[in-house]
Formats: sequence, C-alpha cells, structure tokens
Amino acid sequence: MNTPPCYYVTAKWLASDKSLQGWRLVYFFIPTTVVTVATLVANPVLLTCIFLSRALRQETRYLLVANTLAADMLFLVLNLTIMICNTARVQISWLLCELLTAVTVTTYCCAILTVTLMVADTYAAVRWPLHYHDILPPARTHRILVGVWVLAALYPFTLVIMMEVEKENNHERVALCLVLISLGFIQLEHMVGIHIYFFVAALVCASLIFYCYIRLYMVTRTQGIWQSRFSRARVTLLAHGALLLLYFAPGFVFTLELFLFHRKDISQDVRVWINTVNMCLFMLLPRAFAPYLYGLRYREISDSLMQLLPQHRRLSQITLS
Repeated sequence: MNTPPCYYVTAKWLASDKSLQGWRLVYFFIPTTVVTVATLVANPVLLTCIFLSRALRQETRYLLVANTLAADMLFLVLNLTIMICNTARVQISWLLCELLTAVTVTTYCCAILTVTLMVADTYAAVRWPLHYHDILPPARTHRILVGVWVLAALYPFTLVIMMEVEKENNHERVALCLVLISLGFIQLEHMVGIHIYFFVAALVCASLIFYCYIRLYMVTRTQGIWQSRFSRARVTLLAHGALLLLYFAPGFVFTLELFLFHRKDISQDVRVWINTVNMCLFMLLPRAFAPYLYGLRYREISDSLMQLLPQHRRLSQITLS
C-alpha cells in the first residue's frame, strides 16, 4: 500500500518542529491559552447581556456583535484543541483533521464577513436613519446571519467532500493537524480555486468596508462630528479600523503561507516559525480586543452588564426605595 502524501508533509513538518526546539516555540502556547481563557470568560458574559435584553435582541448591530463573538469563541476553542493535540502528538484520522480545518476556516471567515456587515450596518443606519429599521428588521437579520454561516462553510466543506471522494484510503492517521498543512495538501489539486476563494473574499470585504467608510465621511463631514481630535466619531473610527486590521492581517499572512508552502527555496524552519507566530499571536489579537472594542464600547451593553452585577442591582433597589 502506498504511503499517503499527507504522511510525507506531516513528517517533514514534525522534523522541522523538532529542529526549532531551541527557539522555544512551545512558549507561544502560553498566550494562546491566556487569550482563549480570557475570551471564553468575556464573550459569554456579553452574549448573555445581549440575549437577556429584549431591546438588544431587536437591534441588528447587537446581533452582529453577538455573531462575531460566537464565531470567535468557536475559533479559539478549535485552535486551542488542535494545539493541544499537536503538542501531545495525538494520532487522529486525516478525515477528522480535514473536518477540523473546514470548521476552523468557516469560523474565521464568518467572523470576517460579520465584521464587514457591521460596517455596512453602520453605513445604513447613518445613511437612511428613518428607514433603517424597515430595511433591517430582526427577522431579516437572522436570515442574513444564517446565510453568512452557510456562505462561510460552503467552500471549505465542498473541498473536504471532493478530497474524500477522490482519495482511495480514507483511514490514515497523522500526528500533526494544522490548517496550513490540510489546505496546503488540498492545494496540490485545487490551488487556483483556493487562492481565488481567499483573494476574492478579501477583496470584496475590503472594498465594501472602504466604500462604506468613505461614504460615511462624505455624508457626515458637514455635521461637525469630526472637528474635535478626540470626538466619539474619530475614536470609533480608529477603534474599528484597528480591529479590522487585526482581523484581516492574519488572513493575508496565511495566504502568504499557502503561497510558500510548496516553494523549494524556502526553508521549512521558516514556514514553521511563521505559522506558529500567526496561529498563536496574530489570529488571537482581534479575538482578545473584540469584547472590549465591539462589546463594552456600546453603552447599552455596558448598562446591561452593570444590571447583572449584584452590587449594582442592590444599589438600584436602594435608590428606587
């Protein structure tokens, strides 16, 4: 029986991983764990604040925030699980690795698409304030979010199905499961499709974001909200711009990794180092800041959170009495 190509890829990656032990790349596991635990504490609290308040559940922007937080939580759980399995050298089936890859890519793309929709939602609210609630009622927002998840999952799971149909042996097991290795292996036969998928998705999202922000500035520049250096509009734009950059940058780095995956003139050690830094740091930064920049900056969510605190609840009862 012929050895599956994924064995050669994972064996080569494991050999490079061992050669880089002097770089102490295992220490990158610490920020991954800290960010994941912190996010799994903050995000459920914010989601509880949103879903316990009927008013917040009726607002499109808060539903988009909730969807982003949920996608980030799922991404971080999968990322940490994969890292633990890789560190412990747990043998898993290649099919399970492909499924984990598809779900991880789906959650990442869903977060990107939802963040893009948040910018478009802000533009719609400013551009058509009188008709905004008619354009985006809660029921339509729910359908849009379902469509976002379906759109994000369509291509990754299609690739998994195609690979499983084409493969002769579906039971091989590997000791290392990485999204880069899975997509890099699939890329051998579907290279053009994968690059077109990531490039077109990034181009469409970036173009829509730039268009909405430019139009927002043109519509509101005569209203005086940009005159103060520390105005709420400037701070909000700066915060959203920084978070958007943090969300998009790891995707571009990952696309570069795919491009370098089969290059013979690039050291395997360099690929291991770039992938480790990207997966353990760059992809975690937006998830770490999102609860604070997209969650607690909304006054309604902060007020709802304060209502959940026992001390604030007692103070409110004393004030009312």
